[in-house]
Amino acid sequence: MIPRRALLAAPALLASPALAQALAIRQDDVVAPGWRRGVLIRWGDRVAFDAPPWTPAQPSVEAASAQFGWDARVLAVLPSPSPDGVPRALLAVGHATVDAALAFPGGRDHPEVAGAMQGASLLNLEKRGAEWTVVDGGYQNRRLTAATLCRLGADGGPVTGIAGVTGGCATPWGSLLLAEGAAAEWRGRLPSLDAGSIGLVTEVDPSDPVSVPVKRAALGRFGAVDAAATLAADGRAVVWLTDGRPGGFLYRFVSDDTAGARALDAGRMAAARMEGGSLRWMPLGEGDPLAAARAAGATPLDRPRGLAFDAQRQRLCVAVNGGAGHVLEIRAAAGDAAAETGVAAVLIQGREAPPTGDAGRHATVAAWPWAPAALGFDRDGALLLGTDRGTRPGTLPEALYRVAVDGGDRGRPELVIGAPVGAALGGAAAAADGALLAAIAHPGQGPGARWDAPATRWPNMRPDEPPRSTIVVLAR
Repeated sequence: MIPRRALLAAPALLASPALAQALAIRQDDVVAPGWRRGVLIRWGDRVAFDAPPWTPAQPSVEAASAQFGWDARVLAVLPSPSPDGVPRALLAVGHATVDAALAFPGGRDHPEVAGAMQGASLLNLEKRGAEWTVVDGGYQNRRLTAATLCRLGADGGPVTGIAGVTGGCATPWGSLLLAEGAAAEWRGRLPSLDAGSIGLVTEVDPSDPVSVPVKRAALGRFGAVDAAATLAADGRAVVWLTDGRPGGFLYRFVSDDTAGARALDAGRMAAARMEGGSLRWMPLGEGDPLAAARAAGATPLDRPRGLAFDAQRQRLCVAVNGGAGHVLEIRAAAGDAAAETGVAAVLIQGREAPPTGDAGRHATVAAWPWAPAALGFDRDGALLLGTDRGTRPGTLPEALYRVAVDGGDRGRPELVIGAPVGAALGGAAAAADGALLAAIAHPGQGPGARWDAPATRWPNMRPDEPPRSTIVVLAR
């Protein structure tokens, strides 16, 4: 229970739905009242039609490259045609990391296998009755890994490998963007990767399972951790990017030409300067975007991470992860995403929940976002906020919240699901029926956690099975 003294000290929070739920770090997940959850897909489950059964004690490149990856970050849910009336969708998931201590027996790294466990998964979904399921043998089901053949620019030569996908988005012109924000750690782990072609934003045609992904160097070579995209009023492509570092920046790319297959090969980069609620995009010169943003006087942020754009309401939200964290809401002048000015405001401020007393990490505390990391929007325009404080200690488990963005409840979070110990909330997106597809990423991590002694064995809780990143379906 929340102490009465704490409630009296914060009367402004009494009306918040989040405070109707208290959380403690535990081995299982906890679903808020009024929600139900199911399992869609887990690490090792079949993606490609010819994927072998999951045998985690005997890892292989062949199996890993056809199965759902080790980590998980929901990137987008794209609508699919439904000629027979069965609701369908295409789900894109990024797999940024592979922790050898938890992924492999004995904790001994298998770099080539790990390279096949990371990257991205594209999954055909359909709704049968009340449940969303992965289509077994779906024609667009696809794994993108460190061995995937790509192209450097629309007319460039071949390069190999997609590495460290931390974020991304669907675009209005029909493509999928993958932000390779964790690519740096893969350069040393997989020397075969071309250092000049990873850490870029990769563009994929999700509708064509044999299309060749394209690396877009014009969007910068700084390892963007997330991306969001829309169209300018004149039809040009607009892409926002975050770099995730302490003192990092919010960037914007505006294409020279109308959005399409070649638009992201040429355009202008800018970085945001924010002062007193106003925003201005500062043009950047050639070279390193970080150095150029500093020189241009852009505003540094404490670990800017997740991005989400609500096209219907023309609002961009930015998760700032450092410290307790907060979420910025940005609106462009005249509703034109390519405008040089706009306004910025804090939508929700995070609150730290540090360890307290002898209860340690098992203390029960009020549910409130701490260290926002992954963002999305639901069907009604509310913000979906997933937290990830990394290795910072605290008594609050990572969780998914639904945050109102308008009206009297603006900025008030509603708990949806709390993750098990060691897991991060790797984002969420809404299906057409309003159900949420959310990623519970790398459960069981923690100090000293290893293959034979993880912090939890979620989701199946079997003594002979390692914990598994899982996409869950949440519905009211």
